[in-house]
Amino acid sequence: MAAAQTSTRSATATRYMLAGIRLALGWIFLWAFLDKTFGLGHETAAAKSWLNGGSPTKGFLGSAAKGPFAGFYHSIAGAGVTDVLFMAALFGVGVALILGVGMRLAAGAGALLTVMMWTAVLPPASNPFMDDHLVYAAVLIVLALLGAGNTLGLGRIWASLPLVRRAPWLR
Repeated sequence: MAAAQTSTRSATATRYMLAGIRLALGWIFLWAFLDKTFGLGHETAAAKSWLNGGSPTKGFLGSAAKGPFAGFYHSIAGAGVTDVLFMAALFGVGVALILGVGMRLAAGAGALLTVMMWTAVLPPASNPFMDDHLVYAAVLIVLALLGAGNTLGLGRIWASLPLVRRAPWLR
């Protein structure tokens, strides 16, 4: 009996821990979107905000990108389509994670985005191979696989929608 109670408490604690990690990662993506859009002064000055005509990709991809993919990233830095796709990804992944909906899409898009950011600075400054971008990508996939949107999120409601039931990849 005690083992079953311990197992239940452990499972509950795990669900809430995963939900907390999901919310934290969602805030990381959403904050990046908000700061770059409005120039809240943390990483982006108001004068360089997207709303004031700044490019959210020009600085990083145009000058900080290095390694084997630098030419590619330099060529797309500051392009309108690059800026829109980057900002849409930050916003969409952030909102989906915070709400706990579309976790498969959010995990795939977020993992793709973070892996691309990792490839933009190869090799990473602090390690020959591994950095936080790869860890974020892995954690995003784990969150989707374990249904982290169901705890402290709208995942169950989202999954019950007729469209999502017909197209499970939207879960």
